[in-house]
Amino acid sequence: MIREDRLELNNRFIKVFKLLEDRGAIIKNDRKGKGIGDVAEKILGNKGYGHIIRAFLNEGDKRVISYSHARIFCREFGINEDFLLDGTGTPFGFDLPKQSTETSTSKQGNILFTTAAAFAGSAVDTSSFATEESSWFSLPGLQGGGMVAFQINGNSMEPVILNDDIVVCREVERLDDVKDNEIYAVKSNGSLWVKYVQRIYHGSRVTHLKLISANHLEHDPFIEEVNIHTRLYRVIRKISDF
Repeated sequence: MIREDRLELNNRFIKVFKLLEDRGAIIKNDRKGKGIGDVAEKILGNKGYGHIIRAFLNEGDKRVISYSHARIFCREFGINEDFLLDGTGTPFGFDLPKQSTETSTSKQGNILFTTAAAFAGSAVDTSSFATEESSWFSLPGLQGGGMVAFQINGNSMEPVILNDDIVVCREVERLDDVKDNEIYAVKSNGSLWVKYVQRIYHGSRVTHLKLISANHLEHDPFIEEVNIHTRLYRVIRKISDF
């Protein structure tokens, strides 16, 4: 009989697999490096084990993914191990460090304030943030975790968001949850933009994002490809210096 924790692990694997399909990182019938066989080669070491991956994805099958293979899956596809193995956080990280017991008692707050540069370059681990550049705070009406705040540098979003304004953002889990023409922080491959976002589809899948500045007279729109490193954070609050 399969242990309950293994079933829960496999259910999270199914969820993350579907999210990677949404992002175009996995295409089941692809023959150019993103198919089931390619996933099997990365996780199980053999391209011919695609049928085992399909078994993991079948909730009625008795075969479920192991913890060791789940860890490999996380490394290969940039998945948050805390989520896949333990069910905490979100599938793609928050790319934010957790508050330690010391932090939570000495620096109250549920929003991580950091520099835009530190946030842009962060991976899914705590070492990506320099301690002296980060602190925690809270705002009325904003509960829960997974929020990050940073200061805007530049005039591309004027007059909506000004230079030196602080934006508070919360990660969006699925590209399907993105609402066109709203403002997001878009983080990809070490770069960070705060823009109006429009999704661009290829068939039923979002493959690119059109990023649009409020200050369109000085800053032209541009297209950014969606890949496994792309993260979107909806801007939910702006703090200005009055």
